[in-house]
Amino acid sequence: MALNVPGLVVMAGFYLLILGTGIWASMRSKKEEKKCSGDGMEITLLAGRNINLLVGIFTLTATWVGGGFILGIAEATYNPTLGAVWALMPVPYVLTFFLGGFFFAKPMRENKYVTMMDPFQKKYGNVLSSALIFPALVADVLWVARTLVSLGGTMSVILDLNYIYSIVISSVVAIIYTLLGGLYSVAYTDVIQLILIFVSLWVCVPFLMTNPHSVDISLTAYNQTFQAPWVGTVELDQAGKWFDDFMLLALGGLAYQAFYQRILSASSYTQAQVTCFASSGFCLVLGIPSILVGAVAASTDWNSTAYGLPTPYERNQAGSILPIALQYLTPSYISVIGIGAVAAAVMSSMDSALLSSASLFSSNIYKNIIRKQASDREMQWVIRISVVVVGLAGTGLTFLDSSVLVFWLVGVDMSYTIMFPQLVCVLFFKVSNGYGATLGFLMGIIMRVLSGEPLIGLPPAIHYPGCRLDAEGKITQYFPFRTAIMVISLLSILLFSWLTSIIFNKGLLSERWDVFKIKRKEKPSARAEQRTDGDNKEASAAKQLLDTSC
Repeated sequence: MALNVPGLVVMAGFYLLILGTGIWASMRSKKEEKKCSGDGMEITLLAGRNINLLVGIFTLTATWVGGGFILGIAEATYNPTLGAVWALMPVPYVLTFFLGGFFFAKPMRENKYVTMMDPFQKKYGNVLSSALIFPALVADVLWVARTLVSLGGTMSVILDLNYIYSIVISSVVAIIYTLLGGLYSVAYTDVIQLILIFVSLWVCVPFLMTNPHSVDISLTAYNQTFQAPWVGTVELDQAGKWFDDFMLLALGGLAYQAFYQRILSASSYTQAQVTCFASSGFCLVLGIPSILVGAVAASTDWNSTAYGLPTPYERNQAGSILPIALQYLTPSYISVIGIGAVAAAVMSSMDSALLSSASLFSSNIYKNIIRKQASDREMQWVIRISVVVVGLAGTGLTFLDSSVLVFWLVGVDMSYTIMFPQLVCVLFFKVSNGYGATLGFLMGIIMRVLSGEPLIGLPPAIHYPGCRLDAEGKITQYFPFRTAIMVISLLSILLFSWLTSIIFNKGLLSERWDVFKIKRKEKPSARAEQRTDGDNKEASAAKQLLDTSC
């Protein structure tokens, strides 16, 4: 296949449009910085906590509807061992946004935090918080990798462009406009990207559904034709794994800095809630085209196409089924439009991951630990360097594996099993302390490693009930072990925090062994509450006296 020159021209135009939008947004960011009395770092990372409602909805939706979302849903739907019932992404995200809007947004906004890790540093100190930041940073790097993998595979199929070139070009463009304007650039480019995703995907769907090589998807939904029915099934002995994947996607997203960056950039708590609820609806709508693509691919006689046999699944190309379907089942000009949707989705998620990790490092490590006296100008450079480093790290990982689902699930896995229970405890349970957090952190990591992971070839040392070979011959845990690890980690944090609190407060262990100083922290807190009550009583008495004299 020859290089698709018209497609390259279209993609070049798309990249110029995104880059131009990013540059315009960076100029807007600089104007806001001059008008605003707040620090420049907050303007870069949170858009001065004054992001427009519509822009906020677009950027939150675009962050979740990335390349992994679009290609992952199509891959799961097409895969004969899975099916649409395993293409879970859109529905769990509704739960993510509703839980975030109802419960997690309020404590984060009330305390005016800048990042997700601020409550950890405030309560546990810098040393433990630095360790907890590590899995969050790794998850963001994996996020960058999975978005680039999805675009590299798509461009190589449709444009016949070298995999490496497509990844490097996309990475450079995203890094440049993220460097220029921070959240302003990311948010405003997300608006353009989300519109492109929506329009491009729905333009492609009619051509896919009416192509002559595929049968009616309603006939193949529950009937064996060219492969197993594309709807798929969840057998009783698979229910545990299905539930585990659902909870992983629903709750794992609540432990991503990118989510809180959008929530904290809203001008009010109400606006943050509306942003969450509206984004959940958009995610559902944007997941439908990918399901249809996977369904059409599963209903196709590939032997009658230019692709031929073996099928994409038999060639181990299920991860690229969306670009393959666009290339071989639609006219060339439509496939180019389709790649625009994937490119837009990739850029919208990649820039969010870049800025998310840069926020954590610059604010929680550099500013709060390394150089507390750092100036605004210095912090701007730290943010830029962080963006470049994370971008390069994520780009490097793309050459290790070409499966979108691998990076997707491993990244979210870390957030769910390790970070989510930590975040719940630090925000909603006063009893939690550094000792419990340390034990929960270690428990989560050790149990997760011992449970194995077939996606990266890690064999399990712990065999939960139902552990067996899957349809592809890999040892798989069908027990909801990740949810079990999350719950065990959460209970470990609370139980050990309560025990250590009793040990030090009752004097059962000398205070000099109190590494996290939990006894000293509780005493000032109690005195502060007493002072507050006293101040309130004095103010009330003064008000009554004033009313009487009047």
